Amino acid sequence: MFPIIPANTAASFPENDEGIFGYGLNSSAEPVAMSNLVSNAGVVASDVAGVGTVRYDLAACEYGGDKGIFGYGCCDPFSMTNLVSNAGVISSDVAGVGTARHMLAACGYGEDKGIFGYGNGNVSTTNLVSNAGVVSSDVAGVGTARRGLKACEYGGDKGIFGYGYTDTQVSMSNLVSNAGVVSSDVAGVGTVRLGASACGYGGDKGIFGYGHDGSSVVSMTNLVSNAGVVASDVAGVGTDRSYSAACEYGGDKGIFGYGDDGSKVSITNLVSNAGVVASDVAGVGTVRRSPAACSFN
Repeated sequence: MFPIIPANTAASFPENDEGIFGYGLNSSAEPVAMSNLVSNAGVVASDVAGVGTVRYDLAACEYGGDKGIFGYGCCDPFSMTNLVSNAGVISSDVAGVGTARHMLAACGYGEDKGIFGYGNGNVSTTNLVSNAGVVSSDVAGVGTARRGLKACEYGGDKGIFGYGYTDTQVSMSNLVSNAGVVSSDVAGVGTVRLGASACGYGGDKGIFGYGHDGSSVVSMTNLVSNAGVVASDVAGVGTDRSYSAACEYGGDKGIFGYGDDGSKVSITNLVSNAGVVASDVAGVGTVRRSPAACSFN
């Protein structure tokens, strides 16, 4: 006999408990590969020895419901990927698939899959990630080709790419369906910028934050509803900076970390399950800009 599902029951989506920051460009302007785990309480751990090719300006997202993947990056550019187990262990390089590029973005979709998209050279190409962590060949781009953007999940099983740089900072967004299909441009909301960060929070919403508006580094945020609607600017909290990274933790919260405020930093800012950003937490691990981050477990 089939179970009775009450009417109006909210959908249940995977909500990962831990996160990981990895790779980046250190204070000596050298690419690195170390990583830093994030506990289910939002506590960042000390450096873990790097695995795989050192690089920066890469992207990362979840896949398989409880695992992650780092991919692409600077500065050959690269297209290799590194899988993250559900224990937060990064694997050695997997041969690259698709157009090598950096300054791209990635997010999850469809509950257990992921997508890499856009990037340097001002392209809009995307590459889907299966629930086994296999990256597909290039999919023809949709929307404005750009670099320096970010992406996050929303609605439990969908994604959104937003902001970036063409020949100037921009703010348009592109929604990703639960089948991994990218939509045409949605008119931008909030301050134009590149080098922002983004992650999910609250189980079905997202947040973009920080970046460079063309004149200076900033810290404002823009919330993304569970319908993929980007809200106007919320006053910034914490150190203004660009080229940080962000991921989910604790099932329904988020964390921004690392970046560049004129110097490389390792500070973090926690995001509550209501999308409220907290003040700076003292940095842990190697200071760096342009890492990537994703959740797992």
